[in-house]
Amino acid sequence: MRDAAVLRPVKALYRQARRTVERYRPLAEPPVFPPVPATPVRLLAGPANFAGQAWAWARAAEAHLDGVGAVVFAQQRDRLPFPSDYSVPRTVYRHPYWQARQREYVTGGFTHVLIDAMRPVLGPRTKEDCASELPVLRRAGLSVALLAHGSDVRLPSRHAEREPWSPFTEPDELTEKLERQARRLGAIINGHDGPTFVSTPDLLADVPRARWLPVVVDPDRWATDAPVGAGRKLVVLHVPSNPRFKGSHHVDAAMTALADRGVVEYRRLEGIEPHRMPEVVAGVDVVLEQFVLGPYSVTACEAMAAGRVVAAYVAPAVREHVRQATGWELPVVQADPDTLADVVAGLAADRAALPELGELGRRFVREVHDGRLSAQVLAPWLGVA
Repeated sequence: MRDAAVLRPVKALYRQARRTVERYRPLAEPPVFPPVPATPVRLLAGPANFAGQAWAWARAAEAHLDGVGAVVFAQQRDRLPFPSDYSVPRTVYRHPYWQARQREYVTGGFTHVLIDAMRPVLGPRTKEDCASELPVLRRAGLSVALLAHGSDVRLPSRHAEREPWSPFTEPDELTEKLERQARRLGAIINGHDGPTFVSTPDLLADVPRARWLPVVVDPDRWATDAPVGAGRKLVVLHVPSNPRFKGSHHVDAAMTALADRGVVEYRRLEGIEPHRMPEVVAGVDVVLEQFVLGPYSVTACEAMAAGRVVAAYVAPAVREHVRQATGWELPVVQADPDTLADVVAGLAADRAALPELGELGRRFVREVHDGRLSAQVLAPWLGVA
């Protein structure tokens, strides 16, 4: 730990030098931007676009609210790309010339900006957050909303106090880094004088004045006629985006034991391209989501949209918020690291109940996560119905 503290300033200097070189390297091509929508309300969303949600929220606003047009901007990532209207690689995102053109494009054409994960929509300058650009956007007359996704504001120390299986109970370099990040970005979103949103209800513990903006999935994209529970064994899937934050070591231990006894067929996959996921999910009976953090995520909604049974640890406060906000009991089978093996063994023993559970999840997603409710949440800020 002490060696890491000594090396941190050296690493920071190296990163700063590399950024300086990148910033003043000539651009290979001039920036190209999509047309600004010809609508009364013109929304720009980005630049994190985690799990394609900035894209999904923007399209939902266009589809369900009158007079709204939207453009989604994303910083390019090396793996698992999601759709956007335009994106740039990191070197362009940091370049002064592109940043100047991006500023002209955003401030000259849009009425509203939804900034997700507090990342700079105009490109980073001194820090990797949007704090310095908020006054710029407001002076240009834009209405700005901030949205938190998860690790951007989830304070590890607070999470460790309230969640028994928190991955942050043992301090390490990553936990310390996330603690610093959450304090910095949490101060930005909690100090923002405009609308604030969170993508999962558990984050209301860290951003108490925010509104829950439900994640959006396309139910038709995930629809399948493949039956649930009809095979010789119960097929169980775990596809962690981040094994530590999904509690994958708990899942592996419990499912390997059941697989060794012949109770389930366990499929553990990582790095699957987004376009392949509907086929992967359609081929299983049960999807195991996360068991240490407390929310339910895009993966859970996609699996429910496919009529698969989803099991996860969902914090009681999250279930209660969903109940109050939607009138629905969340149809995610409750399990934690201590009960996971027994819960899945119970599902394997009662195959006849699986289709009904799957259908309940399918109906829940169509009511809560198909974009209509999310558009209603955005409507007051956008000033439309």
